[in-house]
Amino acid sequence: MLYLIAQWLEFEGILNLVRYQTFRFGATLMTALIIGLIIGPRFINMLRVRQGKGQPIREDGPQTHLAKRGTPTMGGLMILISLVVALLLWMDLSSPFVWACLAVTIGFGVIGFMDDYDKVSKNSHRGVSGRVRLLLEFIVAGIAAYIIVSQINTNLYIPFLSDRSIPLGPFYYVFAAFVIVGAGNAVNLTDGLDGLATMPVVIAAGTFALICYLAGRVDFSEYLGIPHVPGAGELAVFCAAIMGAGLAFLWFNAPPAAVFMGDTGSLALGGALGAIAVASHHEIVLAIVGGLFVFEALSVIIQVFWFKRTGKRVFRMAPIHHHFEQLGWSESTVVIRFWIVSIVLALIGLATLKLR
Repeated sequence: MLYLIAQWLEFEGILNLVRYQTFRFGATLMTALIIGLIIGPRFINMLRVRQGKGQPIREDGPQTHLAKRGTPTMGGLMILISLVVALLLWMDLSSPFVWACLAVTIGFGVIGFMDDYDKVSKNSHRGVSGRVRLLLEFIVAGIAAYIIVSQINTNLYIPFLSDRSIPLGPFYYVFAAFVIVGAGNAVNLTDGLDGLATMPVVIAAGTFALICYLAGRVDFSEYLGIPHVPGAGELAVFCAAIMGAGLAFLWFNAPPAAVFMGDTGSLALGGALGAIAVASHHEIVLAIVGGLFVFEALSVIIQVFWFKRTGKRVFRMAPIHHHFEQLGWSESTVVIRFWIVSIVLALIGLATLKLR
């Protein structure tokens, strides 16, 4: 909205700052952060009053988690509110990329909210049927993929190699939807400890803010040998909103958490990262930068597959963060060490920009 106002006034005087994505990146981050910090306390109190018992805690999980009973969930609504308001204030409303990513964020947030509401209202950890959730997610992701692909080509670019791509043709629509849904669920599986998913999401968003900005610039993309995507730079502003909203939420989610983001937040944030990766043509790089999320998802897949085949477990408990808890690591140790892994993976992902 502010961008359109500045544009209408022909970016006169100080409004010329709004023209630059770098300025709006900082402004969006700070706006989302401030909004999140302001609404946080009252929002958490409202959730606590309305939910009563809070998020159901699994009896078969780590016993230390039983002390978290009564902690409200659906804190992802705080993230969505601060993210959406900040974006609508500072984004270029003519950008189809931002609208597509925003549609995924809100759509996945609604699906996650349905799941959280079902769990809280029934005092059960089961939630909405997995098949129903996946169907709804693929519908939202499919619509977003159609919008995004209408602005870009259907090539899958290979990191570490300059000007190397695999033409997927119509199959790219399916691939794009799979990336978005996979990212959403991978972050969802990671969200099992206080602060565990939030900070890696912020780190990944910061990494992709730089990638999107560079991909949107002809000069930088040609120099680095990465695919140039006209308009992708606006996604850096979207990443800033994720970072600001995520940091504000982390203020209240830091151990011991006053609120959980729930599926409302984790699905929305993961889906957003997936959509951003597709729009910037860095899908494989997302698997590197978000390697922690991939590892968490693979641990569940491996555990389920192997247990059905042999009746035995590969890990003491899945997702993998619970395995380390069962090994005797404290929750804070797991969280901080996983944050370190996320930073290292983000640096490796950024290295793909130059090593081509």
